[in-house]
Amino acid sequence: MSTETFDPNQSVTLTDAARKFFASKLTAEASLVRLSTKESGCTGYAYVLDIVSAPEAGDAIIDFDGVKLAIDDQSLTLLQGTEIDLVKEGINQVVKFNNPNVIAECGCGESFSVN
Repeated sequence: MSTETFDPNQSVTLTDAARKFFASKLTAEASLVRLSTKESGCTGYAYVLDIVSAPEAGDAIIDFDGVKLAIDDQSLTLLQGTEIDLVKEGINQVVKFNNPNVIAECGCGESFSVN
């Protein structure tokens, strides 16, 4: 995927619940949510969410009504079409990744694999 044809608005979306959650975590010093992936677990990759002060070189930036999401350029293909949501599970809230590229997940939900 080339950066010339990459449309970040088609890559990752945030639900309103996720946007509000991330907005509550941002500060003047840490004003950006950064999404990346890393090799991990038994099936291949894990999502990494960080609250940071600045994007890294090559990150794609998407603004969701004041919540800026930086997406690691090395993870763009894995994340294409992903919806990030915040859901309640009992008394807990958890960030969920609805990624259409996932073909398998480990039993504990820590890692995933793609085609």
